[in-house]
Amino acid sequence: MFDIESVRKNFPILNQQIYGKPLVYLDNAATTQKPQSVIDAITHYYAHDNANVHRGVHALSERATKEYEITRKRIAHFFNARSESEVIFTRGTTEAINLIASSWGSSNIKAGDEVLITHMEHHSNIVPWQMLCERVGATLKVAPINDAGELIMEQFDALLCERTKLVGVVQMSNALGTINPVADIIHKAHAVGAVVVVDGAQAAAHMRVDLQALDADFYVTSAHKMYGPTGIGLLIGKEAILDAMPPYQGGGDMIRMVTFEKTEYNDLPYKFEAGTPNIAGTIGFGKAIEYIESIGFEAIEKREKELLAYATAQAEAFDGLRQIGTAREKACVLSFVLAGVHPHDLGTIVDREGVAIRAGHHCAMPVMQFFNVPATARASFSIYNTEAEVDTLFAALKKAQAIFA
Repeated sequence: MFDIESVRKNFPILNQQIYGKPLVYLDNAATTQKPQSVIDAITHYYAHDNANVHRGVHALSERATKEYEITRKRIAHFFNARSESEVIFTRGTTEAINLIASSWGSSNIKAGDEVLITHMEHHSNIVPWQMLCERVGATLKVAPINDAGELIMEQFDALLCERTKLVGVVQMSNALGTINPVADIIHKAHAVGAVVVVDGAQAAAHMRVDLQALDADFYVTSAHKMYGPTGIGLLIGKEAILDAMPPYQGGGDMIRMVTFEKTEYNDLPYKFEAGTPNIAGTIGFGKAIEYIESIGFEAIEKREKELLAYATAQAEAFDGLRQIGTAREKACVLSFVLAGVHPHDLGTIVDREGVAIRAGHHCAMPVMQFFNVPATARASFSIYNTEAEVDTLFAALKKAQAIFA
């Protein structure tokens, strides 16, 4: 049985009031809250084990290194990577995609080649490819979406061709909640010889990801959307591809030998981890993975589907509310506009009721342009949210509607 009260007790931040009202946190697509176990792990590192990793022979460094590498091993198992050597720590999804664009892209994308992405991508999976294409003379192609916020697969298929060298696709849209058929996309892309980058920033906390089953070439995500700390994320890539890629940055830990004449680079994964890493964040990331595993994806998916269905039913019955993103395959995101109320005003008003939602373009401006809206309000749900909190949201929307009536 899913015990919501026990789950909520794990998250100390939820036990507070905003403007005299109990906090209702519905901005989980932006960042999730952190369980006490993650907070404790970070505190313990700084209080007891603070030292650099891989470089010291003293006890603190050895303990820090052990916990750091245990996290790498835990992540490899969590995502069913082929090897822990394929797990590269980054500052987050954005840096991971930029790493791929700079290292793999600069070595493999040439003038006349094509990069194919979708209309629902986050800016982090648009801008690095634009920059690469401008730099080398390649062409960026965009697969369109329909009015439900779903990828039009027939048009994706038509754009995919022998000139396509890379496909970038979001597994779950942060602006729409749409879940894309990434396994099918990867299969089709490989058939024309293209490499695939899957943006899993929104998906990884909500559904099981088996990278060997997907056969993804690159998978990227961020810890802070998985109940972990900010400033830490990962790139998991196929070892053969990573081996052939040049380093992204130069500095400590990514070297084997340095002379003024020549530098020999380190083995994977360290070749891509220059400088002192976010050690505390990495250890906290490991505890976040452990927390997700303690609940299990079967319980997580069931609970979040119940919440989304409950919220969607209220949205459909709410006069003047238009949902943005009604895909058949969708998870835990409710984006909408309310007639006569700008989303920014809406976000401010519901905040006074203690409700935290997101209002804006969600780093997905092309999605807003497609739906011809300046912005949307977005409520996004997690395992610690309740039906009562959804009720509070819609009561706050009623108040906002009354103010602007």
